[in-house]
Amino acid sequence: MRKLLLFCFLFTYIQSFSQKTENVFLITSDGLRWQDVFSGADSAIIFNKTFTPDSAETVKEFWAKTAEERREKILPFLWRTVARRGQIYGNRWKGNFMDVDNIYRFSYPGYNELLSGFADVEINSNDKNYNKNVTVLEYLNNQSKLKGKVAAFSTWDVFPYIINDKRSGIPVNSGDEMMVGKLSPKQELLNQIQQIAPHAKAERHDFITYFQAKEYVALNKPKVMFISFDDTDGFAHAGKYKEYLESAQAFDKYLSDLWNYCQSQPQYKDKTTFIITTDHGRGDIVKSEWTSHGQRIRDAAQIWMAVIGPDTPAKGELTTQQNLFQNQIAKTMAAFLGYNFENGKEIGKVIDGVK
Repeated sequence: MRKLLLFCFLFTYIQSFSQKTENVFLITSDGLRWQDVFSGADSAIIFNKTFTPDSAETVKEFWAKTAEERREKILPFLWRTVARRGQIYGNRWKGNFMDVDNIYRFSYPGYNELLSGFADVEINSNDKNYNKNVTVLEYLNNQSKLKGKVAAFSTWDVFPYIINDKRSGIPVNSGDEMMVGKLSPKQELLNQIQQIAPHAKAERHDFITYFQAKEYVALNKPKVMFISFDDTDGFAHAGKYKEYLESAQAFDKYLSDLWNYCQSQPQYKDKTTFIITTDHGRGDIVKSEWTSHGQRIRDAAQIWMAVIGPDTPAKGELTTQQNLFQNQIAKTMAAFLGYNFENGKEIGKVIDGVK
């Protein structure tokens, strides 16, 4: 027994000592379908005049003969960098399943599951109610080494409530909220752009969310960062496939730019893990439900995830026959930083093989 305990102690010590991740960025694109992630532009939508009126231009920009070519047109960073150096989960065509566990299959229940590690049946709307559940962001912010080093930026204006910024003390810049306090010239300019830019599908354009988040990273060097974009969901609901694909492509550019920035900074270079995912899936194409999601739409439970960082083996696109769940991401995120996330509920387990 003593030998077993000693072995377990040494294994934990060695594992902790060899862990390289010191920073984690959790980044989401709301309602980005796994089908488009793994196969690129969908022929059933791109050649449908209802959803793609200017199909010739959209086909020229996004269509190709093979799924591999099409997906790289939309998400080149994901497939040329993350797939080669990290892992991508959720290709159901290859038997690698990933789902939400909550029954509602829309945003607040999804983001609660993503961040708190369990599906709360009491969260059944997108109303601006403060989340009673402790998220992984709040848990990490309560750790002495991470106190004041956790932040969140989002396009959707419900995140201050989901993260419960009042209780957690985490700064959450969200929706049409301006940056305040002593501002850098970039922050002042972004505030001005936000004030006068044409109206976005969501509360503000994703590009403003991105550049405000990036400038915050440059100025404050957080160790835990949550960034959530919304344009993919907004344009999908509107049935505008070209704009949806362009928003997905822009999301990929944000990821690439932020990754390259992190690799240029001593604090982040080779010490940072990106977890990239979505909050829910979308409906069946045949029924023209791809624009929607929710409890009545079964396919809306289907999601995907990608991970890249110094502790993640380069396995690329996973074809392992398995079913992962959104509720596993929170504990996995904390584990990258050496913490065992608990919040008083039965939550999803750390994803095997991701670190």
